[in-house]
Amino acid sequence: MDKFNLLQSRIGMKLVRVGKMVRAIANQKFAKANYPITPEQFTVLTAILDHDGLYQRQIGALTLKDRPNITRIINILEEKEFVTRTPDINKRKIFKINITEKGKQAYEKVVPTVLEHWQDTVKGISDEELSNCLKVLNKIKANLEEKLNMQI
Repeated sequence: MDKFNLLQSRIGMKLVRVGKMVRAIANQKFAKANYPITPEQFTVLTAILDHDGLYQRQIGALTLKDRPNITRIINILEEKEFVTRTPDINKRKIFKINITEKGKQAYEKVVPTVLEHWQDTVKGISDEELSNCLKVLNKIKANLEEKLNMQI
């Protein structure tokens, strides 16, 4: 595809729009179900669950959330007793973030809704199409990660 046609296809705008739509629908579903966490908090809990004992900066890098946002989210999760901050043994002002049993329960409570949401999102898309889409998105992501200079 030549540069003009690539620009005309508005791939970036479509990706952003799809992401915003997915987030908006997830917010609606979480609110309707009166879940104890938001989709944004779910994303952070997922990162912590996958890599328990990370520092806030690492969680921010994994979730692409800046320092103020990740601090706000972790503060909320800590107030709800879904995570704990454990002081790093080598550095006084740095904390590792760990998920609590209560946090795991909150996470598990919303997983069926998240799975249903994603099934709705990919409805009518064959496994082959989805696999190809993921391959292309991963390549785009790799291209962008080389250039990303985000202050976390």
